[in-house]
Amino acid sequence: MARIVQKFGGTSVADIDRIRAVADRVKREIDAGNEIAVVVSAMAGATNQLVEWTRQTCTLHDAREYDAVVASGEQVTAGLLALALQDRGINARSWLGWQIPIRTDGIHGKARIRDIPTEELVRRMGEGQVAVVAGFQGLGPDNRITTLGRGGSDTSAVALAAALQADRCDIFTDVDGVYTTDPRIVAKARKLDRITYEEMLELASQGAKVLQTRSVEMAMNHRVRVQVLSSFIDAPGTLVVDEDEIVEQQVVSGIAYSRDEAKVTLLKVADRPGVAAAIFGPLAEHAINVDMIVQNISEDGRFTDLTFTVGKADLARTVKVLEDRRGQLGFAALKPDPNVVKISVIGVGMRSHAGVAQQMFKTLAEKNINIQVISTSEIKVSVLLAEEYTELALRALHTAYGLDAG
Repeated sequence: MARIVQKFGGTSVADIDRIRAVADRVKREIDAGNEIAVVVSAMAGATNQLVEWTRQTCTLHDAREYDAVVASGEQVTAGLLALALQDRGINARSWLGWQIPIRTDGIHGKARIRDIPTEELVRRMGEGQVAVVAGFQGLGPDNRITTLGRGGSDTSAVALAAALQADRCDIFTDVDGVYTTDPRIVAKARKLDRITYEEMLELASQGAKVLQTRSVEMAMNHRVRVQVLSSFIDAPGTLVVDEDEIVEQQVVSGIAYSRDEAKVTLLKVADRPGVAAAIFGPLAEHAINVDMIVQNISEDGRFTDLTFTVGKADLARTVKVLEDRRGQLGFAALKPDPNVVKISVIGVGMRSHAGVAQQMFKTLAEKNINIQVISTSEIKVSVLLAEEYTELALRALHTAYGLDAG
């Protein structure tokens, strides 16, 4: 008998028919003799509707009441799924975040989980009861409802699996696993049987939308085995596991891309100590994250051109913050460019193989694609390209690293 946490996202519980289908899937695991806890998201579109209602009611809303409203979407789904399971003769009950309780800090809208006492859940699961848990929500130190922010239900599921010491956490989505790259762009993309936590973390942080970064971090920290699979078809998914569970590593496991990047170039900045701090300090104060950075110093050593990337949504704010300090920073010109894409080649096999970056540069050069910025880490090489080359670059690199199916 295994103890399994199953998580179903918004598209998986989008309507009553989908909730019934989820109940059938849960029943199969129960019939196989497993102990099951289920974590659910709100029905597709429900959270957006709740957010919109809070905005219409009060523009500058109280974050605590905002959380009370938006957390209600998961409450509805948890209750409906418990009813659907009971209708199938299964002993099930719904649990809200405050009933377990899933204890969090007090930062409303993006709370972090601190503790999940599981004694009562374990006792009831041992008696054959299915726990249907509302994802995305918890209880703050002041006994107010909190929400966990983007990807919160994935985080709830992995945290619950860690607390329950579950054998596995199955995350059901609208895709049937983790692919070598986006199959909508590269027809020859392959589904991976297994991938390491580190690779999944890099893929998630570099643009892959399968799992949220926070849930992967938590899985890695607590060594929770995660399986990504589809709630719409019966097929094996992709296991996200520790590196020692994978017998032979590919040099490159996947290629991610992000269109959410924007490039900023500052021309002719005085090359003096403290200039980088003077530029990036104000951006940090405005909660603007800077990613890739490259610096070119002039031949006489007096000036430098500085290029960096920010999130596309932060571009206008970035330009304003820097232009407001033009006199202080002393740059000659500022050039923003939102039409870029970041492409990242990822694989733990890079640690023991040379030439991965060179292969990337050679492949892009053969396609006449100019690289604007480069950044590397132990298991990743990222380049910034003009956005128009996204599909060409992905397909060429996928072939170059031997990732094509069949």
